[in-house]
Amino acid sequence: MRPRQPVTANGYFDAFARVAQVLPGHQLGWLHQARESAIERFACIGFPTSHDEDWKYTDVAAIENSRFNVLPGPCPDPLAARVASHALPDAHLLVFVNGTLEPGLCRVGRLRTGVVLSGLAYMLEEYPGRLDTSLLLGNATSAFADLNLAFMGDGAYIQLPRGCVLKAPIQLLYIATEANLAIQPRNLVVAAADSSASIVEHHVAIHDDGYFTNAVTDIVLGPGATLAHHKLQQENASAFHIATVDIAQGEGSHFTSTSLAFGARLARVGIGVKLQGDGASCSLDGLYLANGRQHVDHHTRIDHLKPGCTSREYYKGVLGDAARGVFNGRLVVQPDARGSDAVQANHNLLLSDDAEIDTKPQLEIWTDDIRCRQDATVGPLDEDQLFYLRSRGIGDISARALLTRAFAMEIIDRIGLISLQERVDDLLQGKLPRH
Repeated sequence: MRPRQPVTANGYFDAFARVAQVLPGHQLGWLHQARESAIERFACIGFPTSHDEDWKYTDVAAIENSRFNVLPGPCPDPLAARVASHALPDAHLLVFVNGTLEPGLCRVGRLRTGVVLSGLAYMLEEYPGRLDTSLLLGNATSAFADLNLAFMGDGAYIQLPRGCVLKAPIQLLYIATEANLAIQPRNLVVAAADSSASIVEHHVAIHDDGYFTNAVTDIVLGPGATLAHHKLQQENASAFHIATVDIAQGEGSHFTSTSLAFGARLARVGIGVKLQGDGASCSLDGLYLANGRQHVDHHTRIDHLKPGCTSREYYKGVLGDAARGVFNGRLVVQPDARGSDAVQANHNLLLSDDAEIDTKPQLEIWTDDIRCRQDATVGPLDEDQLFYLRSRGIGDISARALLTRAFAMEIIDRIGLISLQERVDDLLQGKLPRH
């Protein structure tokens, strides 16, 4: 059995030295060197603090001061019923337990020749020559991305050949079953020219103890490719969830992102999109629901690098009790990006006097001949609308639930997968007050 090492945050460097030879792909010189460089950078820089502008409103000291195991124990048995309760119908399903692919729980239908739908650890062990090392190592340079690269154990490897259209969605189901574990999944998606697919990345837990998910997803779209990435974060109330999603888009490609943050004690998602081909387009949608003392943070950056690119960004937050939300949307139009068309909006609903949101839209324009628009709002439920519903015989609690659901449904209705749309609506209604 592999050694298991509980460590404090400032002991990750020593932990890496102890477990490096049992990590997937340890026999690959280029990967071992990249891991060593990543952990050395992390050891030098450490966890971000409030002095870092991008982390000004999100304190990760609780992660830094926690003790986490860096390698998982054996997979508990059985989990089939748990998997069935979260699986989407008619989806190609990959199941990862504590970050490790469990083939016996997966369900993959018939795939066109050339499609690769596999675990990353398997590819590193069996087919390392098929991996593009520059893509696998990604471009993210943050402390958490470095920590993930150093300890990455498994994740999804998805490759779509030219012209391939996958009608059934791909669901990546991450199940946490072990307390005090640092889970470091890494996903790589490569979509060749004119291919198309939908991916659902879903994170859940079957226990109530604390743990730490630090996920990285790299997506590369070829010319004319279309990809939807829906991320449903449903961790338990004691968990920490940090995610990095990086997307590079070719000419005429289209990317859709839906970030749905419902769980975790502290959650942060960083999404970076590079529109690096003429006429590329993206649409980023987000919905975050938080109560109690939850903290949820979304940082996005869209880089318009070439002419004629389009971006749309709509994020909504519903915050109750003493919850806190953060939204930082950065839109950069580079000098060569003439004819760019961009819209960004962030709207937040505060359901209590103690709830708080820090919203920071950023727009950087370095060229002329563009159309860009930003909008941000923060406020409580509309008293006139509440009065109208109460005057029609609807109780106060029900009226508030109806208006809150209507506010959130604008994002849910934009989800392209009906099965996921219905699942998220059920989760939303389960969080709303009832009689």
